Amino acid sequence: MASTAFPSRDDFAALLDESLGGAAAVDGGFEGRVVKGTVTAIENDKAVIDVGLKSEGRVALREFAAPGQDHGLKVGDEVEVYVDRIENADGEAMLSRDRARREAAWDKLENEFGEGKRVEGVIFGRVKGGFTVDLDGAVAFLPGSQVDIRPVRDVTPLMDIPQPFQILKMDRRRGNIVVSRRAVLEETRAEQRTGLIQSLAEGQIIDGVVKNITDYGAFVDLGGIDGLLHVTDISYKRINHPSEAITIGETVKVQIIRINQDTQRISLGMKQLESDPWEGASVKYPVGAKLSGAVTNITEYGAFVELEPGIEGLVHVSEMSWTKKNVHPGKIVSTSQEVDVIVLEVDAEKRRISLGLKQAQSNPWESFADKHPVGSVVEGEVKNATEFGLFIGLDGDVDGMVHMSDIAWGISGEDALNLHLKGEQVKAIVLDVDVEKERISLGMKQLEKGAPAVGGSDSSNLRKNEVVTVTVLEVRDGGLEVQVGEDGATGFIKRNDLGRDRDEQRPDRFQVGQKLDAMVTGFDRSRKPTFSVKAHQLAEEKQAVAQYGSSDSGASLGDILGAALKQRED
Repeated sequence: MASTAFPSRDDFAALLDESLGGAAAVDGGFEGRVVKGTVTAIENDKAVIDVGLKSEGRVALREFAAPGQDHGLKVGDEVEVYVDRIENADGEAMLSRDRARREAAWDKLENEFGEGKRVEGVIFGRVKGGFTVDLDGAVAFLPGSQVDIRPVRDVTPLMDIPQPFQILKMDRRRGNIVVSRRAVLEETRAEQRTGLIQSLAEGQIIDGVVKNITDYGAFVDLGGIDGLLHVTDISYKRINHPSEAITIGETVKVQIIRINQDTQRISLGMKQLESDPWEGASVKYPVGAKLSGAVTNITEYGAFVELEPGIEGLVHVSEMSWTKKNVHPGKIVSTSQEVDVIVLEVDAEKRRISLGLKQAQSNPWESFADKHPVGSVVEGEVKNATEFGLFIGLDGDVDGMVHMSDIAWGISGEDALNLHLKGEQVKAIVLDVDVEKERISLGMKQLEKGAPAVGGSDSSNLRKNEVVTVTVLEVRDGGLEVQVGEDGATGFIKRNDLGRDRDEQRPDRFQVGQKLDAMVTGFDRSRKPTFSVKAHQLAEEKQAVAQYGSSDSGASLGDILGAALKQRED
């Protein structure tokens, strides 16, 4: 029988060193390393593994299975395990499949992280702030915000399923790995979005589903990519909010208006699929045409009136009322009110139509002029008193003004203004109506006894600088009310026009009925003449000097006047 040769200690050490990749177990290099072993038996829930040591080790079967999967281990399989200790208290080797997988996984993950590659893992547990992910042996943390693009209420359907992740951060010394599922989804969606955008073209008509509605528009899903349908592109008709025309989940037909390749944003339109109501607007709405429409919107500067669906015109605040000035449009019209308007201007290119509301109504200034011609008497309430006159409220909601000089005879305008109070009912005569400037001039003093008729001819025979004989009708502190002849024009002689000297300028030296000569010095707005005794005296003196004296005659002014008077008596 042949003898069996046993290897020497040196030979055994060499064989052991070879199996361990050059590290001798006797030197302590066996522990803390990943080695290959063979499954020799499966006992209950553990696998018996021989790694070439004097004793075998036992490893729990669960360490060989990924979460939710079967271990699939059988006798004879070669596996890698991590040697914690060569021998424990029971004389068995302390082995770990988890540690072996973790070490191998970390090596692999570090390479993939450096290259920016995706890794595959399985979500298997919940922790505070997120979830745990098994990356083929290495445990990573998945923050709750990185699970999906949108918040996910129930993550159960995503657990125990192999799926790709992106490593955001890893620290081997601390054993920390942070992964993101959201980054993978965003990248995938971006790729799909880019591909879908390339398949679309401006002007293309496509069906989409309304996904979300905001104040400024709606987002429409075009099959993996969203486009913005702005509120102004939903309809030619005015829409205050997109929900007035569309609802979430509704399928709509839209046209692609614009595609921004840089930002990957798509602008959509619905009204572009309809006929443009502004085409031929200049013909449909000629200037001067009277139309009816409903008030759709009221602003500080006017009101918008819808003439037909998609076409609105603006009634500027200045074109809303003949009489109501500086009033908010909301106090003249209300939303949804039907009104008649006149087309003032059409700009089809800018899609603007200017309308007039007051032009569709009768002009109160014209109506007043027709009913109350110059010279007619009107009655109204004093609306306001200003420094230059009184404003009187008249028929047709218009105002007339009595200038301070037309309030009363013989007193100053300032004093005349104090004769009347706001709210007082007064009578006046119409002096002038300017329809274009919307002005009505009134007079009150012209209604006084003896005043000339407005527009009449009582003073038409009088000429400026003419000397006439007048009769005193009334003596006032400010002067004399006088009349030419028995039924001629009446006028006024101011106090300082009663004589050249101060003693002659006292009104109380005259009596009613007294006759005197005076010169016509002018006419007021109502053609009522003004007279002056002083001007008459100065004119007589000038004439006498010219006729009876000269600069070198040596005669005094008294001599000259005496000669003139004597000749008049003769």
